[in-house]
Amino acid sequence: MADDPRWVSMVDQPPQIVRVGQKHGPGLIILGTWQVQRLDWKTKLIAKYEDRLVKPPLPLPPKVDPEAVTEFDYRRVYATGHFRHDQEMLIGPRMREGQDGFLVVTPLERDDGQSTVLINRGWISKKLHEKKDRPLGLPQGEVTVEGLLREPWKKNMFTPDNKPEEGIFHFPDVKQMAELTGSQPIWIEQTMVPDLVESYDREAKGIPIGRAAEVNLRNNHTQYIFTCSLKSFR
Repeated sequence: MADDPRWVSMVDQPPQIVRVGQKHGPGLIILGTWQVQRLDWKTKLIAKYEDRLVKPPLPLPPKVDPEAVTEFDYRRVYATGHFRHDQEMLIGPRMREGQDGFLVVTPLERDDGQSTVLINRGWISKKLHEKKDRPLGLPQGEVTVEGLLREPWKKNMFTPDNKPEEGIFHFPDVKQMAELTGSQPIWIEQTMVPDLVESYDREAKGIPIGRAAEVNLRNNHTQYIFTCSLKSFR
């Protein structure tokens, strides 16, 4: 659809903000201007990612330049290899629908001397964090993984530091995890088609529940601008 010449992206037709109401104070004008600029930036960013999502998945190159990942953030890719379950890392705690659990990160060792990359396979329940309790969640042999190529995450000031020597990971420090496992610092988030029954089955068996192939950036700026407009009538 994105390759169709008739395809019109939100980037080409961005939303227009109309100022309403009476005179605004200088503080409100500055805040409103900043929110409009942020909305425009966020809208274009989301549109760019959504345009990438509609394209067919690309085969991951044998070697990936980490510096080039920014240009392919949210690009659908696929790669074939063997999971290194002996190097599995659990990131947590992570909540899903009110339940405590972990994100499962497993290096994918690709064939024919290609690079090893990090796969965020998805969420599992805390009750099944022991590998011996979820044999169906540890596929053996050759596998093909489809997912989203993503930029490394940024740690916020409230998240504790990882303790890799103790196997404790609070957030995905891609560079740190890559060095620990001898992988390239390449992060792929495995995707699946959202299905409630499938998710329940995976949860019970300890098979990671992957993310949907969609953009999950929050866009609250429209609400902020609407709030600022309401203030002008008071």
